[in-house]
Amino acid sequence: MKKRIFLGVCLAAMTLPGLALAHGPTRQKITLTTQVAANPAEVWAAIGNFQDMSWHPAVHSTAGENGNAIDATRVLTLGAADGPTISEILYKFSDEKMSYSYRITEVEVDVLPVTNYSSHLTVMPREAGGSVIEWRGAFYRGYPNNDPPEELNDAAAIAAVSAVYQAGLDALTARFGASGS
Repeated sequence: MKKRIFLGVCLAAMTLPGLALAHGPTRQKITLTTQVAANPAEVWAAIGNFQDMSWHPAVHSTAGENGNAIDATRVLTLGAADGPTISEILYKFSDEKMSYSYRITEVEVDVLPVTNYSSHLTVMPREAGGSVIEWRGAFYRGYPNNDPPEELNDAAAIAAVSAVYQAGLDALTARFGASGS
C-alpha cells in the first residue's frame, strides 16, 4: 500500500511541471487614464459615438452599422484609405454613465498582436472640475501557443495596446486641455 502511494506521489510530481508548461497564454489587462479640463458632457460628445473614432490619430476612417445599439458594428481603417482594418462590435453602451464596451471581432496580428480583445471607454467627472477619461482593455497575446515569437508575446501585446490607448488619450488631452492632478 505504501508503495502505491509513493508511486502515485512520484507520478503527480512528474506530471505537474508538464501541466505548468502546457498552460499557454494568460489574459492581460491594462488601464490608462488622462485628465482633461473640459467637462464630461463635452468630452462624451466627442468620443461617445461608437460609429465615430475620428478623435483617434491612428484612425483614418470609421464605417459601421446600427449606431450605438448593442451589437452595432464598426470597421476602423488605420493610417490611410487603403490601410489595415480592425472590425469591432459594441456590447454595452450607456449615455447616462458615459461609457461603452466593445470587442474586436477581426484583426490581423501584424496590425495589433492580440486575440480575444475587449475594451471599455468611460468619461467621469473630476471633483476639482474637468474630466477623467479611462480606457481599459483585456486581451490575450497574438500567439495562442507556448513559446511565442517576440512580436506576438505578452509584452508585445501589452505594448501595442498601451500605445493605441496612449495615442488616443494624448490626442484628447491636446484637444481638451490638460487638467491638474
